[in-house]
Amino acid sequence: MPTAASRTSARYKRHQRIRLSVSGTGRRPRLAVYRSLNQIYAQVIDDAAGLTLASASSLEPDLRNAAGTKTDRARVVGALVAERARAAGVATVVFDRSGFQYHGRVKSLADGAREAGLEF
Repeated sequence: MPTAASRTSARYKRHQRIRLSVSGTGRRPRLAVYRSLNQIYAQVIDDAAGLTLASASSLEPDLRNAAGTKTDRARVVGALVAERARAAGVATVVFDRSGFQYHGRVKSLADGAREAGLEF
């Protein structure tokens, strides 16, 4: 059974491999997701300019004490970051799962962003 340190370093190595091919531009920024034990964070990043165009997390005041599971909150965070990205003029993004498996909360966040009108 792997320890927490080796699991984290393995995820970091996966993330570095993903970042070799996934990069955000001005026309198509990167939707980066980070999942901690209890929270989820999402950012829309233009890597060429080094700017964060939109962000959302489950720690925001209106989501902090929301009812439902962590997966339900992830879907709401996805919809919120999509809404903020659309307000910033972003219609399409590249999805960066940051080395996490594409299921559970990460998939729920992506589905929420797609439902809110973000394309990837």
